[in-house]
Parts: sequence; C-alpha cells; structure tokens
Amino acid sequence: MDYKRFFCTVNEVKQKTGKSKIFIFFDIVYCGLKYQAGYLDYLLFEMYKLNKNQRKTILTRGINNAYIKKYNNPNYTYLFKEKQEFNKMFKDYIKRDWILLNGSNQEAFDKFLKNKKEVFAKPLNGTHGDNMQKIKLSEWKNKNLYQYLMEQQLFLIEELVIQDKIMNSLNPSSINTIRVISIFKNGKAKIIAAYSRIGCGKIVDNFNAGGMVAPVDIKTGKITYPAVNKKNLVFEKHPETNIPIEGFQIPEWENVKNLVLKAAKIVPQVGLVGWDVAISDHGPLLIEGNEFPGHDIYQLPPHRKDGIGMLPTFEKIINNKK
Repeated sequence: MDYKRFFCTVNEVKQKTGKSKIFIFFDIVYCGLKYQAGYLDYLLFEMYKLNKNQRKTILTRGINNAYIKKYNNPNYTYLFKEKQEFNKMFKDYIKRDWILLNGSNQEAFDKFLKNKKEVFAKPLNGTHGDNMQKIKLSEWKNKNLYQYLMEQQLFLIEELVIQDKIMNSLNPSSINTIRVISIFKNGKAKIIAAYSRIGCGKIVDNFNAGGMVAPVDIKTGKITYPAVNKKNLVFEKHPETNIPIEGFQIPEWENVKNLVLKAAKIVPQVGLVGWDVAISDHGPLLIEGNEFPGHDIYQLPPHRKDGIGMLPTFEKIINNKK
C-alpha cells in the first residue's frame, strides 16, 4: 500500500465531506474488508456517499482482480501484454500494416515507410498510451528516424489508422476508441459492457492520460450519459468540437460487436478482455486487447442511476449459463 496516497485520500475526502479523518480512515478500511474496495475506489466511486445497498453493487478493484484471476490464464496473457504478439495473433482483426524493429532491419523499415505520410510508434509494453508517438515522416527527411526509434525503444511501428468521419467529428486529435468488455465462457462469447473513450487535445484517448469516457448502450450503440474525465469533470459537449456527447451514435455498431465476439474466441484461455475498437474509414478494427481491463471507467458517479454500480450487470452476464 502507498500510505502517503492513502492519507492524501483521507484528507481529500475530508475536504469534500467535512467528516472527521478518523471516521473516514475506518470507513475506508471497512470498505476494503467488506467490499474489497481500495482507497482509490473509495475516492473515485464516491463510496463515502453510498449506503450499504449501493456499496455492494460497486465493482471494486478486489472483485475485478478476482474475475481476472478466474478467467484469464497467466500462461496466455503475454499474447495481449506484448503488442507484437497481439498483432500476430489478431492479424485479421487489426487491419493495418506494421513492422517490428530489431536493430538490423532498416532496409525493411525504409520499404515499410514508402507511400506513407505518418506512422504510429509504440513501445512493446506499457499502458495508458504511455510514450507512444505519432511520427510525421516529412519532418524526418534528413534525419535518421530508425536510429531515433531504436534509442526511444519504440520498436513497434504501425500504419496510421484513418478514423471514420463521424468519430472524427467528435474529436479529431486522437482515435476515439470504444472499450468493449467481453467474457468467453463455456464456448460462448458475450459482451458485458461498452464505453466510449474520447480524446481531448492529445494523440491518445486514454482516461488516465487526459481523455474522457462515457457509457455506451450495448444494444443500440448510443452514448447514454455525458462524458467524464479523471478529474471528475462532466462534459455534455466536447470542449473542443462542441459536439453533444449524450445520444451520440457510434457508427457501425453491429459490426463493432461482431468483431469483438469473433476476436473473443481466438484465445479462449483469456476469457475476460477489454477490447479497444477503432472505427476506421474501412470499418471497425482492433487497436489492442487488455487482459487486465481496468475497472476505473465502469461506474463513475455521474454515470450511475440511484448510485447503483456495475457489479450486478457483470454478475448477471458472467453467471448466465445460456
């Protein structure tokens, strides 16, 4: 445990509620023991505002970890953690060209770059879009791009995804992916939930890197609430494009679901996956799959009705034998 952050959380909740630090301290400990909630869960999901019936509906860190431990075989999770392995395994679903730099294939790299204006460079591991770079090739005409990428340990180079016009109108600074959570169990794939991840001025849309998130109705593909960022600020319209967020229709929604349901069957040993799906100018494709999908975007306070979290939804779908 990070005790410094723990006590910072206590202080932050005190400022929000006016309750005593002693009460908050023991309430956080109680929620940890009773609901498997970490102190960050307590703060992020505003558990200090919830009664016991509401609290028991929150999909906490401990419960999420237990699901992952149960359904995801660690002997196979490298197929998702290591980006080059993911691209190989899901080659029919990523729908873009890519190359892995190894220190001795500059000629192949130069050939890869032909007829391209931009590429996306990624480290082989990492989360939250950390250290990824969008490279404009026109800026590297007289420089050694290959050497730079090797030095920066950006070994995975991908063709740039051209975003669908509708999704681009929502936010053009990044690809705005849809996080679709699926479960593969008893030979069947099911979609549990979906969330629209919306960028805001950066080249990535990640919630933990300045992006916003909003739930998506899995039946219709419409965004059902305003967006929220990590600072818990609520956006009814995108702050840069002024596009209304609630009610926004994700294009090609049935194709998005079909893509995920097919992909979920490829590695059945990893049953619980958070897929990041982009809508490109030639249809939905996978950006990546997360074998340890974070639960932080699932039930943010502005996205809950009557304080009810996502645990009942997960339990209903995961435990349904049909």
